[in-house]
Amino acid sequence: MDLKSEMESLDAIKCPKLVEFEGIPMLNEMVENWNLISGFQARPDDLLLCTYPKAGTTWIQEIVDMVQHKGNAQKCARAPIYERSPYIELFPPKPIPSGFELALAMPSPRTLKSHLPVQLLPTSFWKQNSKIIYVARNAKDCAVSFFHFHRMNKILPNPGKWEDFLENFIAGKVCYGSWFDHVRGWWEAKDHHSILYLFYEDIKENPAQEIQKVAQFLSIELSASVLDQIVQHTRFERMKENPMANYSNMPSSVLDQTVSPFMRKGTVGDWKEHFTKAQSRQLDEICTQKLDNSGLEFRTEL
Repeated sequence: MDLKSEMESLDAIKCPKLVEFEGIPMLNEMVENWNLISGFQARPDDLLLCTYPKAGTTWIQEIVDMVQHKGNAQKCARAPIYERSPYIELFPPKPIPSGFELALAMPSPRTLKSHLPVQLLPTSFWKQNSKIIYVARNAKDCAVSFFHFHRMNKILPNPGKWEDFLENFIAGKVCYGSWFDHVRGWWEAKDHHSILYLFYEDIKENPAQEIQKVAQFLSIELSASVLDQIVQHTRFERMKENPMANYSNMPSSVLDQTVSPFMRKGTVGDWKEHFTKAQSRQLDEICTQKLDNSGLEFRTEL
């Protein structure tokens, strides 16, 4: 019996809740397993892909896998994306294996995934000087995508109405805490560690250029034809139809894609369909205040 069949027979997941841990709201299961997470043993040849939730995580996972396999889409179809680059702090309901377990069992070199804010990252990543790729997405599109993700993801609390969720998002009262602190914390860390900091909007506007940055960071040479293959393979429309990337093999008791697809739109500027003018102004003002003197700038349209 496959994982999806096993999971479909489970009762509804008990009401998820967030627990504040060191000032950051986290899923209860993460906090319960924090000793394991904080003690995670990174390896020198690990590559960590990190984002705030819904900032292009799956996209960068697939891009990196394609770069590492020099455009060989067949090799990138060897397993679902959550097995190819395990989500190290996720402890989902059984029988889904935790990302922690998957990572431990992986041979080197490993590609791993995390949404942790910089201050909560297991210290072994710094000690081992593991390479890290961080992708940041503008707050407005991030908030909209995270809202719809809450609607379909049964591991996350019910988001309620959009205006209530946005209020919580701005206040940092959502899983992984403040978007502002997250993007700024990782931005400042890049000056002291081996971190490639990318922007979702840049990848959308010029994928070839940004994928080339990834390849250079990983010391991988790509021919023009291979680069184009990777660009085509990781286009949103292709990713949405790719069963090894679109989470269609996850049961509806965990991700209910009839409520909202895992890959919904993948655009820049969809926030305009959700934000009122007052909400947009409010977030602009807070962004200016919270990111002041950081050098960080975000585009909310292309």
